[in-house]
Amino acid sequence: MLVTLEGLDGSGKSSAAAHLADSGAVPADAVFTREPTESWYGEAVARSIGDDDADSLAELFLYTADHADHLDRTIRPALDDGRLVVSDRYSDSRYAYQGATLADHPHLDVDDPLGYVRDVHRPFTRRPDATIYLDVDPETGARRAGSTNKMEQVAFLESVRENYERLIDDDPERFVRVDAARPQEAVLADVESAVVELLDE
Repeated sequence: MLVTLEGLDGSGKSSAAAHLADSGAVPADAVFTREPTESWYGEAVARSIGDDDADSLAELFLYTADHADHLDRTIRPALDDGRLVVSDRYSDSRYAYQGATLADHPHLDVDDPLGYVRDVHRPFTRRPDATIYLDVDPETGARRAGSTNKMEQVAFLESVRENYERLIDDDPERFVRVDAARPQEAVLADVESAVVELLDE
């Protein structure tokens, strides 16, 4: 089973992943991973995030290359071995975030940037079996994240959140929404309960 953790910057995904890894609520051989990865593809993504002038279309394909490598090296081998995989960010982050960055691209002639990003991924990606969506408002997310780069700004996160809501509307049975604006203990407890329920099913 592939379970993904999604949400805005500052929603607590990484804390939730760390909690699950230490909770004893998941199988001992579960694989915990994240995107962007720590590969050289992921390093290229990180460099692009830190560059305010990076072309958003080029950035999309850096993310896409990282995702393809992640699937090949980590996700699919673990799933083929029958292991649970928990990924801190996955393809939905691409759809939501790059769908937002491409909305104002001067040379991209598409009516639906989010749909375009999904179409790029459709031939090769692997749909998550379940996605825990940590829902937080953009102001709280930006404050928690520190607004340290172009993707942690309130106005941008508002567009990203709209894209996440569209993804949830398109595939409601896959998503489990957790109110991430609450104290961390309550959020982590709900994430753990949601994953335990998914495994029991």
